[in-house]
Amino acid sequence: QVQLVESGAVTVQAEGSLTISCAPSGPVYAVTHMGWYRQPPGREREPVVDIGSDESADFADAVKGRFSCSRDNAKNTISLQMNSLKPEDAGVYYCYADIALPWNTELKRYWGQGTPVTVSS
Repeated sequence: QVQLVESGAVTVQAEGSLTISCAPSGPVYAVTHMGWYRQPPGREREPVVDIGSDESADFADAVKGRFSCSRDNAKNTISLQMNSLKPEDAGVYYCYADIALPWNTELKRYWGQGTPVTVSS
């Protein structure tokens, strides 16, 4: 089995920047789409970005122009760079990856444990 391991909880002031990352804990055969969702306090989980293996990224309107995303296909890692953070960006950020394992090449979506992001005003 493989797990997605995210970086730890972070706190940043409004208008600040931070980067969070995610990587699989074990061997993988292939990784297609990766991305991030977030869940603000008291709200449903919402998509933030999806990035394909060609590194083309599709961002939610709420973060376009402020967030960027990159992946390292050699290490199968993904990073989310967040700039000009607003209080409404606070929440738990979950990474995901569509992974095929060496012993089972069927693609399956795996999720990280969540990274709490606090934005202080």
